[in-house]
Amino acid sequence: MTNAAFRELMDIRGKGDPESGAVSISGVDPVFSTRFKIGETCASVLGAIGVATSDIWRERTGRGQQATIDVRHAAATLRSAHYLQARGNDNAFALVARDADAIVAQQITQPWQAKDGRWVLPHFGLPHLRDRVLGVLGCEPTPDSVSRAVAGWDALDLENAIDEARACGGMVRPNAEWLAHPHGQALAAKPVVEITKIGDSNPEPFDAGDRPLSGIRVLDLTRILAGPVAARTLAEHGAEVMMVAAENTPQIKSFVMDTCHGKRSCFLDLATTDGVAGLKALVRDADVFSQGYRPGVLNARGFGPEQLAELRPGLIYTSINCFGYDGPFKHRGGWEQVAQTVTGICNEGHPDHPALLPAAACDYTTGYLGAYGVLLALARRAREGGSYHVKVSLCQSGMFIYRQGKADFTESDMDLSPAELDAIQIESSTGHGDLKHLGPVLRLSETQPAWTRPTPVLGSSAPRW
Repeated sequence: MTNAAFRELMDIRGKGDPESGAVSISGVDPVFSTRFKIGETCASVLGAIGVATSDIWRERTGRGQQATIDVRHAAATLRSAHYLQARGNDNAFALVARDADAIVAQQITQPWQAKDGRWVLPHFGLPHLRDRVLGVLGCEPTPDSVSRAVAGWDALDLENAIDEARACGGMVRPNAEWLAHPHGQALAAKPVVEITKIGDSNPEPFDAGDRPLSGIRVLDLTRILAGPVAARTLAEHGAEVMMVAAENTPQIKSFVMDTCHGKRSCFLDLATTDGVAGLKALVRDADVFSQGYRPGVLNARGFGPEQLAELRPGLIYTSINCFGYDGPFKHRGGWEQVAQTVTGICNEGHPDHPALLPAAACDYTTGYLGAYGVLLALARRAREGGSYHVKVSLCQSGMFIYRQGKADFTESDMDLSPAELDAIQIESSTGHGDLKHLGPVLRLSETQPAWTRPTPVLGSSAPRW
C-alpha cells in the first residue's frame, strides 16, 4: 500500500514510482488517540527512506532491496523516548524517569486561553527559554499562574511579545488561517524536503562496503529531537556519526539516551578559537553537516552552508528548524508543540478545545525527512558531484501531516500492546548502563538497519574521526 504522502516524497526523489514490490506499507491509523494519520505519514517517510537507501545500495552493488514497514511500528517511533527503559539495581528494566523540571515544563507547555478568547501556547522547554517566557508573562511556572497570566493578554500580542523576547510560543491557528498567512504561504510554495545545489565538485561514487552508508561521515550539531533523529537514522544504515556539542549546552537526558544510538559524541565550544578550529578540521573530512541552530547563527561563526561548501566541496549541509527558511517567521525559534500550534493540528486536537498530539509527530517526522533528503543528496553527489543544502522544518512537517487527512478514533488511551512493543525493542549496553529501547523498525531485504555503536555519554570521544 502506498498513499499521497509516499507519492509526494517520490516526486522529490524525481525518479518516478519505485519498481513493483520495492515497498510494502501495512496497517492503518489510528494507533494513538488522534484523528491525524501520524502513523501512516511516518510509515510513508520510512518507506521513502527505504527506497532512497535501496537506490544507494544499487549504486554500490547493482542490486536493489525490498523495504517493508508497519504503520503501528512507525507510530511507536514517534514517541520512542516514552518507551525507554533502564536496568535497575534489581536487574529488572523500568521506564526511565523524567526529571522534575521536564515534568513541570510539560504541564505548562499547553494551550491556554487568552483575553480575546483565542488560545496561545507558551513553550517552557529548556531553562533559559523558560525564564524568558516567564519574564514576558510575569508569573510562576505553575499551571494556575500561567493560565491567569495568559488570560491577561490578547493572543497575537502575546505571540509577538514572546518572539521579541527571543523565546518560543505561538497562537493557536486553524489550518486555513495558517495557509492564508504570509508565512504559511511561503512554506506551502516549497517542497516538504528542499534540496538545493550550492556548489560544484567532482562526483564522489560510493565505495565498496557492507552497508549502504559505509564510509559516510556525518557531523551532528543538533539536539531535541528532529536533528538527532536524522543523524541516528543515517547511523542505522552504516554512517559514522559524530555528535558535537559544547559541554555546557542544555540537554534533556532521556532524549539524549534515546536519540544517540549508533553515534560518538565530542565536546567543542564554538565560542572559542580552538573549538572553531576543531570543528573545521572535522568538516574537511565529513560528508554531511547537520545543524539545528536558529537561522544566521552559524553563518556568523563561519559555518554557513556556502562557507562550508568552499571548505569541503561535496558537503551535504542539512538545516533543521521549526519555521523554515522563508517568510516573516523564519527568524523564530520553536519546538514540536509550537509547530503543532501554528499549523492547525493543535486547533483540532480535541472536540472542545485545542490540544497537543499524543506523540512528537512533527519532531520525529522532520528527523526522518531530513535523513531522506541527505540520502537523496548523497546519491546525486555520487552521480553528478556538487555540494547540496537539505532543508526541513517542523512546520513543514506539521503541514505535511495535516494534508494527509483524518482517521476516526475513540477517546481512549490507545497505544501498542506490550507484545507489540517487545517485538520491536532491543537491549544495549551503553555508557548510561543497560537500556531497553526501540530498535530500527524499517525492514530491508538485504541490509537490515542496525546501530553498531551503543548510545554514548556526551563528550566521551575525542573530536576526530
